[in-house]
Amino acid sequence: MSSLECDVLIIGGGIAGLSLASALAPFSSVVLVEAEPTLGYHTSSRSARQLIPSYGPEPVLDLTRRTLELLGGVQSSTGLPLTVPRSFLLIGSEAEVDARASAAMHRLTHAQALDLCPQLRPEAFAAAAIDTDCVGTDTDLLLEYHRRSASDDGVIILTGALVTEARYDGSAWSVRAGYRPITAGVVVDAAGAWADGVATLCGVAPQGLVPHRRTAAIVAAANAPRAGSPMVAAADESFYYRPDADGVLISPAESEPAEAGDAQPHPGDVERLIERLGAVTTLGITAVHRSWTGLRTQRDSTVPVVGFDPGHPGFFWLAGQGGYGFQTSSGIAELAAVLLTGADPADLGAAPDRVGAAAAALRPA
Repeated sequence: MSSLECDVLIIGGGIAGLSLASALAPFSSVVLVEAEPTLGYHTSSRSARQLIPSYGPEPVLDLTRRTLELLGGVQSSTGLPLTVPRSFLLIGSEAEVDARASAAMHRLTHAQALDLCPQLRPEAFAAAAIDTDCVGTDTDLLLEYHRRSASDDGVIILTGALVTEARYDGSAWSVRAGYRPITAGVVVDAAGAWADGVATLCGVAPQGLVPHRRTAAIVAAANAPRAGSPMVAAADESFYYRPDADGVLISPAESEPAEAGDAQPHPGDVERLIERLGAVTTLGITAVHRSWTGLRTQRDSTVPVVGFDPGHPGFFWLAGQGGYGFQTSSGIAELAAVLLTGADPADLGAAPDRVGAAAAALRPA
């Protein structure tokens, strides 16, 4: 089989890889490979589908704001309903809310919080804060937008193409993905929970990226919140819930280190969560429609890793997004496109100061 040739080979077909492919395609020849038979199979298909500008460390907050700007532009130009307003309500003790609420949130009285979310039991919380700039997002539609945009600009996308070999001769990579040989100038590691493994295969030192479990379920509830109600999260990170088209989305919000793989809920996790929610809400959960577990991969610094590896000029990191993948996706793709092309940020529509600050904060160790 003849070899494909490209400027950039992206390994990973989740939101990170697809966002970069669509951003980079007008400027470089790109091939994207995904080991699974479908795109967005793992973490990207198991998202809470909420973009929260007040969630995460400062570099993440800035990338989230930029992502919302870029998605707003796409939505305006295409008419695609990529986002809808959906506030984020944080509840807990006074001390817990003070510790977790960011400067972008504002405090609510107890009565105001109950008026917004009448399913909360009054005795279950003492304080509340809200972020009204949050949006929900249609993750399937966003993934498809990036796939179509990338394909329309010439990106070759291969699924069922596990990378099994990768060698660098000082100027180009020789890679085997599935049965296809590929020659590329740069390899981008957007492999999510498998990112350190891909790096090792490529002869590059890992970044200490660790996958963490996060379980969720869609349930039926006798007293479900109305459409448009806020997402409600406990400040002690013991649960969150929000309205969903198919019922109510609930999560124990756990963050447990795990092995890379097709994660599944532990026995009893969802049942214990339902019991917990019964103590703090009047949702009245009656059935579980479906449940799943995703892997949120991060390094110790809790910020993503984006940039050329300091010990390997042909290897580019695009990993460690943790729970911030969708909410930072367009901002990170813009940053990565600037770094990969070496272009003036302004030529790609990016602010030089913002790009410089993000590149410094997210650079590989």
